[in-house]
Amino acid sequence: MSSILLTSIIILSVLGVLLAVILYAVAQKFKVIEDPRIDQVEAVLPGANCGGCGFPGCRGMAEALVKADDFGSLFCPVGGNSTMAKAAEVLGKVAEAKDPMVAVVRCSGSPEHRPRTLEYDGATSCKLATMLYSGDTGCQFGCLGLGDCVNACQFDAIHIDPETKLPVVDDEKCTACGACAKACPKFIIELRKKGPKNKRIYVSCVNKDKGGIARKACSAACIGCGKCVKTCPHEAIVLENNLAYIDFNKCKLCRKCVEVCPTGAIHELNFPPRKKVEAATENAETK
Repeated sequence: MSSILLTSIIILSVLGVLLAVILYAVAQKFKVIEDPRIDQVEAVLPGANCGGCGFPGCRGMAEALVKADDFGSLFCPVGGNSTMAKAAEVLGKVAEAKDPMVAVVRCSGSPEHRPRTLEYDGATSCKLATMLYSGDTGCQFGCLGLGDCVNACQFDAIHIDPETKLPVVDDEKCTACGACAKACPKFIIELRKKGPKNKRIYVSCVNKDKGGIARKACSAACIGCGKCVKTCPHEAIVLENNLAYIDFNKCKLCRKCVEVCPTGAIHELNFPPRKKVEAATENAETK
């Protein structure tokens, strides 16, 4: 009996050693040697792992930066230009500075502009609600106000205003990671240039219905009249599918489009108050 036990132990021991040798040989054959610079680059990244760079975490971004010939298509929105400069220094490359971006909510459908036509009593998720119905107002394009964007933001940079029922972005906290834009099933959140001194002009509407229908659903909707397109001296505005859109790369912030918009759908942020004389002159020029 003892000889059988001893034999079994010897056989198992030999098998264990043999398997260990095989595993070691396989591990050596398929061993992946990582570039040590990946750790160095990852150390200078913010560690937010937000996915705003397009990669699943800062480790993925670090690997992409090490492998890239240039940084043209790579950017960390959370760390910004300073972080990209540090990564470039580690790798002996050059990182071109980019304009800071910020999330912008393109909807003005507050209760005063967009009356509710029904009451929704379901899951408090914009994504789920969108699958069930088009919205609790006459506008099928507007914000549902259930806060998917708020839940997606890791930086506490966006909240639902209790009065307007619309998301409000905190410019100082927003990192332009794009998580809120991806979470919005209505696609009303867009990343745009912050602009000099945070000055921005944009069409705060995504309604593609024809003018009369859009205006009936929301008094602040873009009605596709085209006045802004004709007024813009920089060809920064296009009109497609009954909706005006301002190209922030072409816009010179002259504000002429704001004055001619009949519904107030074009918003100007962080500008000083207009002087009455200035406003009157601009009105005369557009006539």
